[in-house]
Amino acid sequence: MEYTQLGNSGLTVSKVCLGTMTYGDQNTEAEAHAQLDYAMAQGINFIDTAEMYPVPPKAETYTRTETMVGTWLKKQPRDRVILGSKAAGPRRGMDWIRGGPPALDRANIRAAIEGSLKRLQTDYIDVYQLHWPERNVPMFGQYQFDPAQELDAGGRQVQWVSIRNQLETLAELIQEGKVRAIGLSNEQPWGLMEFLRIAGEYGLPRVASVQNCYNLINRGMEFGMSEVLYRENVGLLAYSPLAFGHLSGKYIDDPEAKGRVTMFLGYAQRYKKPGVVPASAAYTQLARAHGLTPVQLALSFVYHRWFVSSTIIGATTMAQLKQNIDAWQTRLTPELVQEIEHLHLTMMNPAP
Repeated sequence: MEYTQLGNSGLTVSKVCLGTMTYGDQNTEAEAHAQLDYAMAQGINFIDTAEMYPVPPKAETYTRTETMVGTWLKKQPRDRVILGSKAAGPRRGMDWIRGGPPALDRANIRAAIEGSLKRLQTDYIDVYQLHWPERNVPMFGQYQFDPAQELDAGGRQVQWVSIRNQLETLAELIQEGKVRAIGLSNEQPWGLMEFLRIAGEYGLPRVASVQNCYNLINRGMEFGMSEVLYRENVGLLAYSPLAFGHLSGKYIDDPEAKGRVTMFLGYAQRYKKPGVVPASAAYTQLARAHGLTPVQLALSFVYHRWFVSSTIIGATTMAQLKQNIDAWQTRLTPELVQEIEHLHLTMMNPAP
């Protein structure tokens, strides 16, 4: 395993991060702990979770993931684990999350972290992230910005909690020792630049990382965001590197294969778009033509991109987890990367 400094945080994280969003739904506590133990044994020191997990989000499973991670974390030397978690923002239909938080205001951010700290059985979170922006922004499979969403039902301008106020609350948490570094998730270039600008203007904490979707069929991070990451020293935590299993090849071999796509119908609209299956099939064929598994191709591509600080992997079985971690050792040849680029230019970003 290799390690890197996460943005300007001073935190040294493994280049592979273990995601936990299946714990409490698809995985039992015993399975979750086995995965965490195995990942740590392979040199992974970075664990990512969220108050909302597991997903798909449901009232009956909300907070289970953090609780399971917490019972494991309690038995670990705390300084050996870099722990990331996330505060959910406003979103319709999620009234079970703190009563349906109307905003990322001081009260809600504080309520979120206090709940997470209790469930995780720790005094601090290393990387505390805002799970999605409060303001109107396309995310979770949406890809077009809609100014009409700036208005409420009465045609009045929607009022968002200012980025400055959000940063001021996060600054309090850092000063109190409850957070070591802050991050964003599902963010756009304008939002990241505003967080950085306002932090500099008012002496507030700088964002260390952005956790966004990035994979062979969703390379939107390369359009504008990668330059921001480079010039502002912000780390990318790439999630969904296998595109909900589409890039593993299993749904190409068997469209009814067991997985989130077939278990949770209607979930993950990002991967319901018409170009996803043809592109997934093309990358599956390319991998096998070069003697690689589709998993090796897809993960190695993300693992070793210059702007990716750490890649968040997830698995429901130990066999999957081992395969995903082992793929770190795979290096793509320049010739194979060129073939990937040809496919990318032919069928660009079918899952934005």
